[in-house]
Amino acid sequence: MNSDQERTGGPTGPGVSVITKVKPRTKRPSLYRVLILNDDYTPMEFVVHVLERFFNKDAESATKIMLHVHHHGIGECGVFTYEIAETKVTQVMDFAKKHEHPLQCVMEKK
Repeated sequence: MNSDQERTGGPTGPGVSVITKVKPRTKRPSLYRVLILNDDYTPMEFVVHVLERFFNKDAESATKIMLHVHHHGIGECGVFTYEIAETKVTQVMDFAKKHEHPLQCVMEKK
């Protein structure tokens, strides 16, 4: 008898079974970019304030994004899951409307 047969109980004896637990794979949620669009009426300071308030940007980062929006017509505020991105867009749009600014904020799938 060889050593493999001794360990498993021989060719007709009981074998060793290994039970593996299959972990269900969770799918990563899709991500969405939140973007601010340039317009000719919303003050730059207001855009900086929006970025600081709703996207937790420091003054320097907010200013950089605002200038990017100003020069390129569009700028990314952040990347979020669908629900968070949707909430941020709604908050920004409501805040701009309340302050009578035509600032537009949109989201797009990354």
